[in-house]
Amino acid sequence: MPKISNRALHMPASPMRKLIPYALKAKKNGTKVYHLNIGQPDIETPETALNAIKNNSLKIYEYALSEGNLDYRTALKNYYHGLGFTDLLTDNFIVTNGGSEALSFALSTLCDDGDEVIIPEPYYANYNGFTSNFNINVVAIPSTINEGFALPPMEEFEKKITDKTRAIIICNPGNPTGYLYTKEELQKLADIALKYDIVVISDEVYREYVYGEEKQVSMLAFPELAENCIIIDSESKRYSMCGARIGCMITRSKKIHDTAMLFAQARLSPVLLGQIAAAAAHENDAEYIAKVRAEYKHRRDTLVELMNQIPGVICPKPKGAFYCVAELPVDDTDKFAKWLLESYSKDNETVMVAPMSGFYSNPKLGKKQIRVAYVLKEEDLVRSVELLSDALIQYKEIEHK
Repeated sequence: MPKISNRALHMPASPMRKLIPYALKAKKNGTKVYHLNIGQPDIETPETALNAIKNNSLKIYEYALSEGNLDYRTALKNYYHGLGFTDLLTDNFIVTNGGSEALSFALSTLCDDGDEVIIPEPYYANYNGFTSNFNINVVAIPSTINEGFALPPMEEFEKKITDKTRAIIICNPGNPTGYLYTKEELQKLADIALKYDIVVISDEVYREYVYGEEKQVSMLAFPELAENCIIIDSESKRYSMCGARIGCMITRSKKIHDTAMLFAQARLSPVLLGQIAAAAAHENDAEYIAKVRAEYKHRRDTLVELMNQIPGVICPKPKGAFYCVAELPVDDTDKFAKWLLESYSKDNETVMVAPMSGFYSNPKLGKKQIRVAYVLKEEDLVRSVELLSDALIQYKEIEHK
């Protein structure tokens, strides 16, 4: 048998996808599965994007430019100009195969083996996958569900900085918690980054989906951070087009941009059809975004209210993105999530959730928690919570036997 690399042996499983074989088996056995485990919206992609794919007149699907084709980078430039960042040019953007590849380029550009990145936790689980793949150490800044995942004082970040620190990674608004950074918090992060000459990598793919009076503040709003900032963006969640696999990495730093381009060239090019769809999606999108935002807010309010009615469940209301974290009255949500798919059903229906152990640097911290994506229509969310409530009653009886 061939030898498997240590890198592969230590690659963490995705908490959103590792239970898929059990879900597929449940479906094969005739059980309907409500997917609350993954951020795949059921909202339709903009018609302009769909039509751009259906009606394109290309005779050859050729390679795109490694940095992304000019038409799409122009659409991105115009979009960011609309946000107020009128200094950005098309050369500030590197188009990537989803936000994931943008993060990969950022980490590859900044970090060597054994370097460190600071991340508030819980955090997007795939950050673990990328840092593990590049042999980068995650230094976590903890937050707790009892405090609604509010961050500790920004000074806690500074305490974690060593000579191995290369970046601070934030997600704003956050996946999985929906936390929204204040301008004051971001200013302190910018000050810390400049003081220690490290980079802030700001994942802003949920920018449009903030539900209170507050607004998302981009790290681009701090021009003094020009040489020390990378933005990760994606069209997947903005326009409900996850399968298009189109995102981008944005930086004002020519040094960072030119280095990242080496990795962009090495992987050849981003998806051509995805760029065509994404460029079209940006055309007159204000009405679409407003409608989708209102729908997610309604779903959030419905889900959080119902979750908190289940005895023993704690579910803070998130300010942004389309996820919430809930603490359940069970000892191990990994086991519970597997049981939901293997052993539980009511009227041939069950629910799939994402255990939170994979969203922490220390898996023990998330043992009682799940992430729920409110990407399903209201009636499906209501039914999912009914199933979850019933399942918890049955599971407690089994645990106590």
